[in-house]
Amino acid sequence: MFLLRPVMAKAALLLAPIAGLLVSSWNLDPNYTIRFAGSRAEGTFTGLTGTITYNPAELSSASMRVTVDAATIKTGNSLKDKHARGEDWFDVATYPKIYFQSTAFTRVGSGYAVRGDLTLHGVKKPVTIPFQFSQQGDKGVFTGQFKVNRRDFGINGNALGFTVGEELDVMLRVPVRR
Repeated sequence: MFLLRPVMAKAALLLAPIAGLLVSSWNLDPNYTIRFAGSRAEGTFTGLTGTITYNPAELSSASMRVTVDAATIKTGNSLKDKHARGEDWFDVATYPKIYFQSTAFTRVGSGYAVRGDLTLHGVKKPVTIPFQFSQQGDKGVFTGQFKVNRRDFGINGNALGFTVGEELDVMLRVPVRR
């Protein structure tokens, strides 16, 4: 019994690096980009935080839970930013965060897709985000693009809301490191 303990300890030390390759936890790099664009609205969000566990060889164990601070919306126009944060649009006083929680990862063609629940303006809806992942050593980059219909999330806007358009493209570039 006493002889097995040192052998088991050595085996655990030898297998630890292999286990690290199977489950990869990634830290978000602060140089990410979250852009959105509609017919007459475009801008960015910052304030991204969260956890990502991802290994392309083990998609069944991958997970993503991220949050964006809704008040960080920037359109390049301070008056538009103020309106976007207000009750008619994002209502950041009531709904300060945008959440995404993955439910499944799949391989799609030469890339991947993550399905999950997007909670925006207090409304949770399933979305699928097609993405690419490139990795060099301990660094990687997720890039993806998907569409969001603001009305699906109860974001109706004011009387001039029709000028913004209902559907917005969301483009993501998220560098990560181990």
